[in-house]
Amino acid sequence: MDGESKVPLAVWVDEFLLSRYAQGRATDHTLAAYGQDLRGLLEFLQGQGVVYSEQVKTIHLRRYLSAQRQQGLEKSTLARRLSCYRGFFDYLLKQGELRDSNPARLLELPKLDKKVPGFYFQEEMKALLDSIQGSDLWSLRDRALFEFLYATGVRVAECVQLNVGDVELEEGVALVFGKGSKERYVLLGSQAVSALRRYFRHRANGDWPDPAAPLFINHRQGRLTDRSVRRLLDKYIAQVPGLSHIGPHGLRHSFATHLLDGGADLRIVQELLGHASLSSTQIYTHTSKDRLARVYMRSHPRALDPNVPHHPEGGKTDK
Repeated sequence: MDGESKVPLAVWVDEFLLSRYAQGRATDHTLAAYGQDLRGLLEFLQGQGVVYSEQVKTIHLRRYLSAQRQQGLEKSTLARRLSCYRGFFDYLLKQGELRDSNPARLLELPKLDKKVPGFYFQEEMKALLDSIQGSDLWSLRDRALFEFLYATGVRVAECVQLNVGDVELEEGVALVFGKGSKERYVLLGSQAVSALRRYFRHRANGDWPDPAAPLFINHRQGRLTDRSVRRLLDKYIAQVPGLSHIGPHGLRHSFATHLLDGGADLRIVQELLGHASLSSTQIYTHTSKDRLARVYMRSHPRALDPNVPHHPEGGKTDK
């Protein structure tokens, strides 16, 4: 170890996490996941006799991730861990702790399977929103909350961080602060605007709430949390007979799917969702293609051959 650092990797993990926190580059949830991922790797490396940064080789990381995969770890989790390790060793390079290159950069990220996200059809979404009734403050808040989420397609984490002043009801827009501290405007629509007006009037006894106050408050006048929104959604889903369960992110999926079903341009949907890459938005075209195919098979005069048996949805049978 002559000429090499005598600082153990475990110390550098703490330094790395502190630097990410100080730079505001990760949420508390992400930092906790990074810490867990890195400490799991350190435990493995120590079992291999690796304690210092210069001892880490690509083969060590490949063995560790391979073992994790054999234990049934999902590709998405493996990809997140490798991304974390890349960031950690990049940090060590900048600190002069590595002489040559980042050992994690020589490994490829697993190719993820694109899953069609869960969403509600338009009639299901209407049934969910119409189930939120009542003239008390909390019923009005909940109706405004879920009208807002569906109208804008914002992430729940973005929604709960908004203040009253971030919403312009006269113009029907809201200024959202997304991933990477990027700002974007989202559109509200008349239903969301009306719901927010009713909520604001009741909340401030006919006046307008303080622009610096949280947009959606809890019973202690603080901000709603992601977990609170999930609990509220679960409650209202249970009130609608036959409605399948989706998480709050499913409202975002419903927003995107319904826009595409209505003929919206994919790039416009990308901008409204705040996606950096169009490929992130393209996953929603799968759900829309299914519906378009059904409509086409039912509507086009030459879509079906009367001499060939078909399924009710329009596809040919195997017989």
